[in-house]
Amino acid sequence: MLIFEQSKTGRVARAQLPREEKRAALPERFQRKSALELPEVSELQAVRHYTQLSQKNFSIDTHFYPLGSCTMKYNPRACNSLAMLPGLIDRHPYAPEFQSQGFMSILFELQEMLKEVTGMAGVSLTPMAGAQGEFAGIAMIRAYHDARSDQQRTEILVPDAAHGTNPATAIMCGYRVKEIPTDNQGDVDLEALAAAVGPQTAGLMLTNPSTLGVFERKISQIAAIVHDVGGLLYYDGANLNAILGKVRPGDMGFDVIHMNLHKTFSTPHGGGGPGSGAVGVAARLMPYRPIPVVAQDGEHYRWLDRTDLPESIGRLSAFAGNAGVLLRAYVYMRMLGREGMSRVADFATLNANYLQAALRQKGFDLAFPERRASHEFIVTLKRQAKELNVTAMDFAKRLLDYGVHAPTTYFPLMVPECLLIEPTETESKESLDHFIGAMQQIQAEAENEPELVRTAPHKLPNRRFDEVKAARQLDLRWQSAE
Repeated sequence: MLIFEQSKTGRVARAQLPREEKRAALPERFQRKSALELPEVSELQAVRHYTQLSQKNFSIDTHFYPLGSCTMKYNPRACNSLAMLPGLIDRHPYAPEFQSQGFMSILFELQEMLKEVTGMAGVSLTPMAGAQGEFAGIAMIRAYHDARSDQQRTEILVPDAAHGTNPATAIMCGYRVKEIPTDNQGDVDLEALAAAVGPQTAGLMLTNPSTLGVFERKISQIAAIVHDVGGLLYYDGANLNAILGKVRPGDMGFDVIHMNLHKTFSTPHGGGGPGSGAVGVAARLMPYRPIPVVAQDGEHYRWLDRTDLPESIGRLSAFAGNAGVLLRAYVYMRMLGREGMSRVADFATLNANYLQAALRQKGFDLAFPERRASHEFIVTLKRQAKELNVTAMDFAKRLLDYGVHAPTTYFPLMVPECLLIEPTETESKESLDHFIGAMQQIQAEAENEPELVRTAPHKLPNRRFDEVKAARQLDLRWQSAE
């Protein structure tokens, strides 16, 4: 039921109304001349309605979310509480430097910690999302080549297993995209890469571990091939959980990296935000960092702007990035410490390999059966689709009935009927075993009652939607019948 359907004329929740003195203080020209079309309900009705709606949702607070690559990672409440301390949350973004020293010291320390974690020479915190961090990375690569008058570099190389935003970012920055295949073990095809590079190569965009769930074993050779022709390496930091405290992108030969702080460092990622795509750069790209950057000047902190970085690619956000996400990331990193960060990778990898081994034992097919998982892995259901006419999407919908949000489906596109599964580092063995049991039960249903799986979900408030129609003809408006 819509809340408007509960509306009764004259009913009101007065506690939520603005105080009269505040309304009177608003200049008359800004005051409404007609009443808002809002439901007339009591406070208890409003609370119950929205609480009941929330209880119908899948969320990280209520269910297991094994989404590959974009998983809702751990978000301890302590990080959120500390990020909302009055001295932080009440700070105005236009506050001058002398009134912002505490806040700026936090951002400076966060920059330094991210430099250490990634092995980069410098960090800028301003990008507001992973996609914007990607854009900043390729924009800096372009600025580097332009500063050298190297106009012949018109191509960005992208592996066929890359995130879809990678080629989009390259095109937005004015480059052509050349796709590089991966071999049957999930590694970048070195022969194809060597044949593709040349004086036209501006750079290579790479995720390591890749979205195939495996670590690029020949990353040193890849870096050498690209660098030898004058290109640069960009690191997509979506999968940083797998290597945190173990190996650093800077040590692998990467020149620029974006980090999804909202994935690896505590802010829950879902619903389109909030996000932070901080970028780290090697020494050669330091002049091009997006501004502002926090610098330490003796015992004080100051913003570096265009005066300090005249070759900067400029501003990507109104102020210094998404302050709430940055603060939560800082708290989380301080809570973890050096040893704790390493344990993130330990358990992310352990959980993924436990799931991979168990599902294989239960008869599921792995996309890369000879490879160890990093923090995620791929199960392919092409056999089930061919023999039982039950698809990966059918499995995904049926998992909802078992209280598990589906893994990422149909990505990467190169693996047919794939489920990209990432358990994260914080799920218990009991949660993992429940997922294994659910997958095993759905397989049995697919063999004996396939229609039950094809028509799932059955236990949710809504059944299966026409997803094309929902995407193209979405209507969320309410209009009065009067």
